[in-house]
Amino acid sequence: MKTPLIIEQHFHGAYGVDFNTAKPDDVIELADKLKKIGIGGFFPTLVTDTVENIKTQIEVIKSAAKKCNEILGIHLEGIFLNEEKKGIHNSEHFLDLTVDNYRRIEDDFIKIVTLAPELDKGLIDYLKEKGVKVQAGHCVGFDKRVDGVTHTFNAMKGISHRGKSTALSALIVDNVYTEVIADGVHVSDDALKLLFKSKPENKVILISDALPITYSSQTEAVFADSLIHYDGEKATSETGTIAGSTKLLPEIIKILGKKGLFNPKYIENVYTYHNIEPTGEIEWNEDFEIIK
Repeated sequence: MKTPLIIEQHFHGAYGVDFNTAKPDDVIELADKLKKIGIGGFFPTLVTDTVENIKTQIEVIKSAAKKCNEILGIHLEGIFLNEEKKGIHNSEHFLDLTVDNYRRIEDDFIKIVTLAPELDKGLIDYLKEKGVKVQAGHCVGFDKRVDGVTHTFNAMKGISHRGKSTALSALIVDNVYTEVIADGVHVSDDALKLLFKSKPENKVILISDALPITYSSQTEAVFADSLIHYDGEKATSETGTIAGSTKLLPEIIKILGKKGLFNPKYIENVYTYHNIEPTGEIEWNEDFEIIK
């Protein structure tokens, strides 16, 4: 089986590199490591932080991107979220969803913004006018103007047979893309099957949401102002909140493949979502391992 190179549109780092604290050379070195495992492009994802540090790290990532074609833009996951579904994010840094607040960190290299649509105060329309992908996440509501849903099922109002919810809308609104963390920890197999059955196959985007601790020697690290512990299976805060994944997409694809749940479209869809032309391809063996 052959597919385009993998694109990570939502991950916070790996091999000890944290996009919220990294230097340009760190990001470039990470890109080199990612290429060796089949990841040909990525959107460094910034977690909630101070306005000052977000601005600093945007410049860091832009500086790295000048020397690294694999960096496709920034995914801003933080600061415009709902405290009720904050997950690992530090809500002390959350801001109202206004255009003025976005302008405090605005940059053309921000390509994706995750936000809580139920709290919108004019930001969604502004981002849409700018051509930024708007994704509902860390929220309880939904809005048909969004382009996608961030890590479906996680950090959002779940499915109920009464009323509406973010997760329910994600499944039934066909034109909206749905991210999903299929690492075997964040979403059960039955929930994955429900997603894959409900959504058009061209609207599913696999993400890792990988933490900087991924594929490093660390068993604990500070992330999003919280101390994260890795027990060999999952990474959690001191209060037990599951943080991001500790696997990157090639490993997640192998997990899905062994369960009979992988579809090559799930690699291709991110290219369509961002109107990106493939720059290479991967060949996989029958065990869903990349043939080098």
